[in-house]
Amino acid sequence: MRERQGLDPTDIRILSAVQKHGQVSKTKLAELVNLSATPCWARLTRLRAAGYIRGYHADIALERVIDATRVIVTVSLTHHRKADFDKFENFVRATDEIINCVATGGGIDYVLTVVAPSLSAFQTLMEDVLDADLAVERYTTYFATRLIKAEQPNLSKLVAGKSK
Repeated sequence: MRERQGLDPTDIRILSAVQKHGQVSKTKLAELVNLSATPCWARLTRLRAAGYIRGYHADIALERVIDATRVIVTVSLTHHRKADFDKFENFVRATDEIINCVATGGGIDYVLTVVAPSLSAFQTLMEDVLDADLAVERYTTYFATRLIKAEQPNLSKLVAGKSK
């Protein structure tokens, strides 16, 4: 049975394996997904080319490197025009300290996660946001005290739940 996105269960197993283990050898990947090496690697190549894999990243223990300030920021824009959303989102994409941004429906427009080297650096960033004329009506900050969980979703479980 092929999924709506053109993925079959073997493709999902391959995506799940690289999501969990990152870049692995052809042999290791084949072992993880229970498929012979050459067809497994051909499928992985096809999945990469089709854009299902955006990249490979190391999960760095940031707290061991630096005592950074992590802040959750909710943002509401004054106007809800496409140009306003585009301008705000382009600013977000160009700002390294903003590591996550989710557009939401309801009372707020965006939820951001910001990581800065200090509280004063975070404040400077927020002043830059306001000075950039991004039509921010209001923002609220929530200072993170501990990161409890930060993971990618369990792809196999997510896909299995959708077919029920």
